[in-house]
Amino acid sequence: MALKASALKVGDTKKERVVENLSRTQIVQYAGVSGDYNPLHTDEVYTVQAAGYPSVFAHGMLTMGLTGKALTNYVGDGRLTKFGVRFTNQVWPGDTLDTTITVDGLREENGQKLVDLKLSTTNQDGKEVVSGTATARVDP
Repeated sequence: MALKASALKVGDTKKERVVENLSRTQIVQYAGVSGDYNPLHTDEVYTVQAAGYPSVFAHGMLTMGLTGKALTNYVGDGRLTKFGVRFTNQVWPGDTLDTTITVDGLREENGQKLVDLKLSTTNQDGKEVVSGTATARVDP
């Protein structure tokens, strides 16, 4: 069901758990789907010994996609007009991620009602891993 501008107010929030206990298998599956086989995401030996990280870590675009899942669950299919993020911290195997969507503004443009949203995805420790913004069409 699509959001209605009349039912929204600035400051409204929606929270959703987008992944619990992210697995290495999920990270490798994303590598296969995206075609991004950077060894930092798939090769533990390379990542630890050559690159100096404690483990492989998730693709930023995987985290963006998980955030986008929460976003489209909230605003509805085919409603987004803008979606952008900034990757603020790495996501590791075992992480659990929650996305918070906050209504930042309501406006009308060219006769279309729009909602501007702020996005924040955090890990189980409360550390933000993605911040972003989005705009979506809403019903009156």
